[in-house]
Amino acid sequence: MLKWAMALTLVATTGGAAMAQTEPVKDSPPNLTLRRVFSGPSLGGSTPRALALSPDGKYLTVLRNRQEEPSRFDLWAMDSATGEWKMLVDSKKVGTGAELSEAELMQRERLRIGNQRGIVAYDWSPDGHSILVPLDGDLYLATLDGQVRRLTETEEGELNPVISPDGGFASFVRDQNLYVVDLADLSEKQLTTTGQGLVHWGEAEFVAQEEMGRRTGYWWSPGDKRIAVERFDESPVDVVTRSAIGADGTRVYDQRYPKAGTDNVLVELYVMNRDGSGRVKVDLGGNPDIYLTRVYWAPDGNTLYVQRSSRDQKTLDMLKVDPATGASSILFTERAAENSWVNLSNVFKVLKDGSILWWSERDGHGHLYRFRNGNWTQLTHGDWEVRSVVGVDEDHDKVYFSGNKDGVLETHLYVTRLSRPGEPRRLTELGWNNSAQMDDAATRIIVGRSNTDQPGQIYLADTDGKRIAWISENDVNDPGHPYHPYLPSHRETKFGTITGPGGQTLYWEMITPELEPGKKYPVFFQHYGGPHSQTVSQGWSGAMEQYIVDKGYIFFQIDNRGSANRGKAFEDAIYHAMGSVEVQDQLAGAEYLKTLDFVDPDRIVTYGWSYGGYMTLKMLEADPGVYAAGVSGAPVTKWELYDTHYTERYMGDPRQVPEAYAESAAVEDAVNIRDPLLLIHGMSDDNVVLDNSTAFAARMQAANIPFEMMFYPGKTHSAGREIHVWTTIFNFLDRYAHPEPASAE
Repeated sequence: MLKWAMALTLVATTGGAAMAQTEPVKDSPPNLTLRRVFSGPSLGGSTPRALALSPDGKYLTVLRNRQEEPSRFDLWAMDSATGEWKMLVDSKKVGTGAELSEAELMQRERLRIGNQRGIVAYDWSPDGHSILVPLDGDLYLATLDGQVRRLTETEEGELNPVISPDGGFASFVRDQNLYVVDLADLSEKQLTTTGQGLVHWGEAEFVAQEEMGRRTGYWWSPGDKRIAVERFDESPVDVVTRSAIGADGTRVYDQRYPKAGTDNVLVELYVMNRDGSGRVKVDLGGNPDIYLTRVYWAPDGNTLYVQRSSRDQKTLDMLKVDPATGASSILFTERAAENSWVNLSNVFKVLKDGSILWWSERDGHGHLYRFRNGNWTQLTHGDWEVRSVVGVDEDHDKVYFSGNKDGVLETHLYVTRLSRPGEPRRLTELGWNNSAQMDDAATRIIVGRSNTDQPGQIYLADTDGKRIAWISENDVNDPGHPYHPYLPSHRETKFGTITGPGGQTLYWEMITPELEPGKKYPVFFQHYGGPHSQTVSQGWSGAMEQYIVDKGYIFFQIDNRGSANRGKAFEDAIYHAMGSVEVQDQLAGAEYLKTLDFVDPDRIVTYGWSYGGYMTLKMLEADPGVYAAGVSGAPVTKWELYDTHYTERYMGDPRQVPEAYAESAAVEDAVNIRDPLLLIHGMSDDNVVLDNSTAFAARMQAANIPFEMMFYPGKTHSAGREIHVWTTIFNFLDRYAHPEPASAE
């Protein structure tokens, strides 16, 4: 799920231009060109990543990339009192340049940071005096005075490194086993020894990383006394042979991949002392075919809380575990409504009185609850969604959270009472899409924001939301900003709604060239359509859309049923029915466009990537003649080829509901396509494998239906980053839409 949303964002922000334009008339403001959209510096400006506040809120740390090497990151820190910046770790001076292990490369692929170099992650010590830094396969400990101490020096890489809660130890996974380093004397202890072959300790299995948002497989208790450690065995998982076709040859991979309807890994959970002794197995129940979704410790370390999801994701149990014996009991359970599933969240906090702060969609929307002595208190209410908890200040009875209470198109930071229901107070400014994070003590806020006219900005705020200092102002009106020269041709994004075929309100966004009276324009109709994604919002989405408008197109997209942040009923419409209501709602968007007097109804072309590529095929199959042409990038065409946790959540188990999979597939109905189609796929795609497109192409060819195809040797699911891809897309679409480039004003 997450990968597809990110794939779309990538296309929307870095791809999507056409053939090179002619040079503008001297002294006229420039229009965007394909080459400029793809070249540096980024038109979105410089925005640091991996921002964090020290546990005491005194320092803010970021990973900042180098101007001369944009994909390499170094660690910087700012004193939150003085605003003074300094580099803590220079990745080139400290690093060795060693090759990363295959396991670390795969973890980075799951995080979508495979192209980044230098420092890509770090972990603050609990006392705020030092930072654990992984770099080039080894671990380093950096202090705020600029000193860096090396902790490991091995050929093998170290995965999932953290500093223990009391700061006495560093831990990591090496060669599928868990290790602990005493930071007092740097002595190293191997806690598990049987990790080899198909058995792993302390790691998260593939679907946990890819679909559940769980990146680790071990958890320290407060006080550094114990560690809960996952063990998983890949033996039951089918071997999938995947060919990665490159320009210079083909490599064949045999990998354990849990396709929908096949066996998952076997997961066990153990608790052990910090030296590996006293190991006990946690009772996860009698059914081994479950998902281990989240693990948390109580603040006193005397209780372990484990989230256990059923295979069909309709039941989520919170287990209360005695870490001394491994015995467990069910504390409470979330159950899905009929024709639905239980979504996961990261909201869980044990409060001082033993009650639990929790997130649930039990009333149809995502809201905050407090669980105490078997009773529930709902803290937030309404026809809107809580996205995440940002901070908790028990001493002042406050919980800070992000949500869309002020409208579907914007995410804001709010604060409300922790002890009882109350009206939330908004802390961020209207007209922006915001994200936020706080230090452990909830004394400072890092706010990231953008809107359709301003790329991402980051500032430090106090607990009332008042800005203390800019971290990255990134002001597009600054003459030095990369996008500033293009402001004269920048066009406003407009938002609106229609009533969809299911009666729900559907939100759309549109950018038009300067409209001339009586003239009709072609439309570039972009779509994604998949669950857990929202494409229509107030945030900055890159220069790509403005380039399309400079080419003479109207840019348009609409969020269909099944997409995120609209409540459970809106999302549940795709249950066992992918490729149905989404297609109907996109058609409603196209029909709305055709009512506008400035739209040419015969020149609406459509484009999508990944789930969006799947949608292109389903849209052309369902509604011949509506779209002038369509582009399908890296589409899923058979859901049986995708993984268990994502696919079965929405579609069920193909062994039980084969008819749902048959109806949702895009292969058999390929013979219905009558409109021009361009099919694109990376030939080394390990996310949506090439088999999806080859099966579809074979069906079209067998039926003697003409279409165009461009496959990319050696390219992965991120092929949309390539300038050639977008040259190909617009060479194709321009033949059917005939846009007239917007003239510079």
